[in-house]
Amino acid sequence: MAPSWRSWLANEGSKHLFLFFWLSLNVWLFWKTFLLYYQGLQYYYLHQMLGLGLCVSRASASVLNLNCCLVLLPMCRVLLAFLRGSQKVASRKTRRLLDKSKTFHVTCGITICIFSVLHVSAHLVNALNFSENYNEDFLALNAANYRGEVSQLSNVGYLMSVLVPGLTGVIMVLVLFLMCTASTYAIRVSNYDIFWYTHNLFFVFYMLLMLHVSGGVLKYQTNLEEHPPGCFNPNKTLLKNMTVPKAFEETFPDYTTEPFPEDLSVPEPFVQNNFMRICSEEPKFQSHFPETWFWISGPLCLYCVERLYRYIRSNKPVTITSVISHPANVLEVRMMKEDFKARPGQYVILHCPRVSALESHPFTLTMCPTDTKATFGVHLKVVGDWTERFREALLLHSNQDTEILPIFQQRRYPKLYVDGPFGSPFEESLNYEVSLCVAGGIGVTPFASVLNTLLDGWKCYKLRRLYFIWVCRDIESFRWFADLLCMLHNKLWQENRPDYINIQLYLSQTDGIQKIIGEKYQALNSRLLIGRPRWKLLFDEIAKCNRRKTIGVFCCGPNKISKILHKLSNSSNSYGTRFEYNKESFS
Repeated sequence: MAPSWRSWLANEGSKHLFLFFWLSLNVWLFWKTFLLYYQGLQYYYLHQMLGLGLCVSRASASVLNLNCCLVLLPMCRVLLAFLRGSQKVASRKTRRLLDKSKTFHVTCGITICIFSVLHVSAHLVNALNFSENYNEDFLALNAANYRGEVSQLSNVGYLMSVLVPGLTGVIMVLVLFLMCTASTYAIRVSNYDIFWYTHNLFFVFYMLLMLHVSGGVLKYQTNLEEHPPGCFNPNKTLLKNMTVPKAFEETFPDYTTEPFPEDLSVPEPFVQNNFMRICSEEPKFQSHFPETWFWISGPLCLYCVERLYRYIRSNKPVTITSVISHPANVLEVRMMKEDFKARPGQYVILHCPRVSALESHPFTLTMCPTDTKATFGVHLKVVGDWTERFREALLLHSNQDTEILPIFQQRRYPKLYVDGPFGSPFEESLNYEVSLCVAGGIGVTPFASVLNTLLDGWKCYKLRRLYFIWVCRDIESFRWFADLLCMLHNKLWQENRPDYINIQLYLSQTDGIQKIIGEKYQALNSRLLIGRPRWKLLFDEIAKCNRRKTIGVFCCGPNKISKILHKLSNSSNSYGTRFEYNKESFS
């Protein structure tokens, strides 16, 4: 399979177009602000004092304003879920672009880190130049108290920490460093708690950002008409016994005290249109009104309103109807909540105060409520501290396999709060005529809700053929949803649609031929294969059976499988079949 521009554009075109627009906006903002401070007459004296450090610091600040504004929007989960399910967003490409929200959030975060380093470096140069280029003529413009102040170590600390921008800037850099280092893959896998707690320091970061811009250290000139930058002030020249250029000797002979050096150039604004600019008053300077407020106030308010809405929506605990312990450290929790509605493929965020007062985690719904039943559920793999404590809180004994009690006989489960549901790309799996769903291990959970929905009824959806591929390391893992798969298989056979779903189960690690124990699982044992899928042959076979159709490819599993499927989806085939790739990514 060779790469196909048509397939690539279908899968990546909208994403790359959006990234190109975002990148162009960053470059334009940086260059526009750089030129403003480099050529703007109102910044003439400030630029003379600070040099390129002024231009770079302000240009990088513009980029930071933009990305600090945008980085919050992908975290507005309710807004994204509304747009994804709204009929106003009719384009599938636009809805698939929303699925890249986490990637865009990470991209903005990395950009903030890079330009924060550039911004801090430029301001360190500015601090040095404020001291070295101290000018008694512009006391209002100086941040230093005297020339050479920065050379004294004790005064460096004063200059960088006593001033509001310096103090808030230092703390913001520390907060950003903690957030970035704790966001690495190694930290998130080894100790998710550290990532969760440090990432919530964003609120401290934004509060400091509000204070950071209120210092008013950098100032601009306000009286350009009365004092053109670089103009000639005769009274001041006479008073200070300064030299003037030869151009002024004939016009102002009384103010000329000694010859002006020939090798000293006259500033460009000094002479315009072949006539001299004369000052009528001293330059006046004023601090900028902070622009950062305009950038971040809207997204920050939107995010805060959404968090308040989510808190109100999730402040009532759910009713846990059953807790089931499955093989391979998987726990199933079924629950009920008044007026809870969800679509197949969506996920929720669970919060159990007994386990952690602040920490919460996202889990994909494996069972959605319907018109006939109000129960919904999740499957979670016990792999970390939070999930281990959660299992201990739900099960009286850790070796207990199943605990299903009638609602009126329930024991007292710990309080559990559910926030959501939120959208995911798997909502689109029922909107294709043909879908290929690939799961790795516990990555089967997004597809479980889809299979449960098809069990209730499939004729109302656009989907007419489903390829379901599930890869696991041990045979016991297939028992998580073996009953569901068998029921769906039998239902479709009874309705004379055995070709509606194509089930392939792959056991990747085994010493010999194994089977799922139980007479009722014979239908699955015939579809159980040893080894890993041969993805290229699989894609060729699906393309051959579905000529000139668009097939949705959905993957939730290891990155290695995801990369292979992504590459094959972007490849061409001789059957005119197009594959559109989607991947689970919690936002």
